[in-house]
Amino acid sequence: MKFKNMIKNKLRLLMYHLNWISADWEDKSLILHAKTIMSSSVWRFSDEKLDLSSKEFRVYSQWGDDGIIQYLIRTLNIENKKFIEFGVGNYYESNTHFLLVHDNWSGFVIDASQEYMDIVRNNPFFWRYDLKLKTSFINKDNINDLLSESNFTDIGLLHIDLDGNDYWILDSLDMDKYNPDILILEYNSNFGPDRKITVPYDPLFSCIDAHFSGQYFGASLSALEELAGKKGYYFIGCNSAGNNAYFLKNKYKSIIGPKTVKKGFVSGKYRDNRDVNGELLFSSRESCINAIRGMPVFNIQTKKIEEF
Repeated sequence: MKFKNMIKNKLRLLMYHLNWISADWEDKSLILHAKTIMSSSVWRFSDEKLDLSSKEFRVYSQWGDDGIIQYLIRTLNIENKKFIEFGVGNYYESNTHFLLVHDNWSGFVIDASQEYMDIVRNNPFFWRYDLKLKTSFINKDNINDLLSESNFTDIGLLHIDLDGNDYWILDSLDMDKYNPDILILEYNSNFGPDRKITVPYDPLFSCIDAHFSGQYFGASLSALEELAGKKGYYFIGCNSAGNNAYFLKNKYKSIIGPKTVKKGFVSGKYRDNRDVNGELLFSSRESCINAIRGMPVFNIQTKKIEEF
């Protein structure tokens, strides 16, 4: 059974590769549509009760994050046009892809899969932009050495999306050196808005290996909000899909105000829970949460392992 599942997963990955290899990595019609949205006074409007979901549109991002990012870099007038993103897959559905091709930012991206990085490197679009690639599995001991290969300091945006040790990587990261204006962190909405918890640190953590459902990973929004606060960042909201949280450097509070986790938390809408055979169940968020009940989590307040 285990061998059969491994073959099925390999075939699923192959089909994913083939679909994105044929995709348009510089889709001019999508970019033109995005430009039309950004020219709208309604999209540009802001007030103290900023709702990030009202700024969403999608060109290459998996959800509406392209729009949120474009709104933020314009509203904040970001000068450091450099980004770093972890866990990009083949980079097509990435939160920095549009920044690269539309705004011509320089970038450094990391993924553990050599297959994915080869897809990016061999794509006709690759030579046109200043994008550096790194293949590596990230842990808290190697993260700063890996990022030093970017030769970046004082970047405009950092996005961490590892489906695993996200909290521990952020904790270890030399934020004083990279000093991003915008910090995007994937959170696990299954953990809810209240408990300050994360998966216990494991340098070889794999979401699917840790639990067949794929629902046991990362950290709660509250845990990430507390850690980001210690590093000089404040929370401004989440995307409407309920997986990415946005933080800004404290110096921007007079431009975009902070939100509490209670007000800004969004529960995930996606239905990616899997059964023991790796098949999608398309089940409710409640089922996703129940699938991982009893799994160990680390409470960042008590510094102890407890049950979810």
